[in-house]
Amino acid sequence: MVFYRSVSLLSKLRNRVVQQPSLTNSVRWLQIQTSSDLDLHAQLKELIPEQQERLKKIKSEYGKVQLGNITVDMVLGGMRGMTGLLWETSLLDPDEGIRFRGLSIPECQKVLPAAKPGGEPLPEGLLWLLLTGKVPTKEQVDALSKELRSRATIPDHVYKTIDALPVTAHPMTQFTTGVMALQVQSEFSKAYEKGIHKSKYWEPTFEDSLSLIAQVPAVAAYVYRRIYKGGERIPVDDTLDYGGNFAHMLGFDGPEMQELMRLYVTIHSDHEGGNVSAHTGHLVSSALSDPYLSFAAALNGLAGPLHGLANQEVLLWIKSVVAECGENVTTDQLKDYIWKTLNSGKVVPGFGHGVLRKTDPRYMCQREFALKHLPNDPLFQLVSKLFDVVPPILTELGKVKNPWPNVDAHSGVLLNYYGLTEARYYTVLFGVSRAIGICSQLIWDRALGLPLERPKSVTMEWLENKCKK
Repeated sequence: MVFYRSVSLLSKLRNRVVQQPSLTNSVRWLQIQTSSDLDLHAQLKELIPEQQERLKKIKSEYGKVQLGNITVDMVLGGMRGMTGLLWETSLLDPDEGIRFRGLSIPECQKVLPAAKPGGEPLPEGLLWLLLTGKVPTKEQVDALSKELRSRATIPDHVYKTIDALPVTAHPMTQFTTGVMALQVQSEFSKAYEKGIHKSKYWEPTFEDSLSLIAQVPAVAAYVYRRIYKGGERIPVDDTLDYGGNFAHMLGFDGPEMQELMRLYVTIHSDHEGGNVSAHTGHLVSSALSDPYLSFAAALNGLAGPLHGLANQEVLLWIKSVVAECGENVTTDQLKDYIWKTLNSGKVVPGFGHGVLRKTDPRYMCQREFALKHLPNDPLFQLVSKLFDVVPPILTELGKVKNPWPNVDAHSGVLLNYYGLTEARYYTVLFGVSRAIGICSQLIWDRALGLPLERPKSVTMEWLENKCKK
């Protein structure tokens, strides 16, 4: 795990060191801040010079070190397994799952501040962690919550732009349109037009990113209210945190739904840089497109059926099981339905992952939430049966590297239980969450001066000639 160690910053901070065992029984040392410094921008300003020097050292000392061999299978197979991106905020391990700045999801649940004792981590805490590599105090998280609320006002033209679309347009289309409408306020775009030194690019990027993160819940909530609730907007509640406010603006004020939204946003926020939405945001930003343009592009990638749209497909498939077999479906009936799905040329949605080779930890923490809050829900019980029945069938099929459930296999059932039943909207929730991870990395992209992304492409003829030689 990598932490930033700035002498000038440590002179201002009092830190206590906490020992945490990792899943491999090694020792992980966490810096947990006890400082009264609540200014996130100031902390980044202290951290960035050291990381810039660190990157220069890596380039000068290890620039010619080979990280692996590229095969034709990688070129033809979506660049799977090819190491080719720098992504500081998170790292995905095939066996352990995602780590946010080195911390697993269970570790984040233990050390990140919550809205109440024993509650789910606050997304603002994860944002602080992704940006600084440090676990924040509750006071720092509360200050960041206040800062985000102060930036959450949506200009009227954004609502008018969304309203120009048919109400039947897909929620992701309306959401992305709203994000694009926000772009006219971009501080980075204005600064670049006026002329700004590249060493300062990160500062207007920081401003745009915090404003974007602050505003996307309100835009997303309006899309939901417009399509499903007659268009009545619900304003921000100044007493609520980021996740709680998002649930509130959607129209859900139950404390359990607010806790679910805190968990949901946190675990969906980042999944290293190679997935479609994260990579798209990074790629577009590498052209010095501002965070609004970059994130809107990322959302369009997220809207694809093979990426973020999968979460709505899961709930629809589960409901089709119930429609055909009933809520009290037997194991044999479930097996028959799964084989029917597979034999029709379709996949069982919510199972398998491009990198993971074990059950997704994001699935497991949602399962734990369900066991705590809705153990008797029929759809949750069906999801539990699928957990037992699907992997052996996919293993028997012999074509799946990872037969285990991923994050999408569970989220829809939880949302459905608390009344958010409109599966077509679910990818928008995913999109709101991803703003935290993508924008955090965009800030570091600009701070580290990462270049324009431009990989080499080849033709089939080139491959044939190369391989013949």
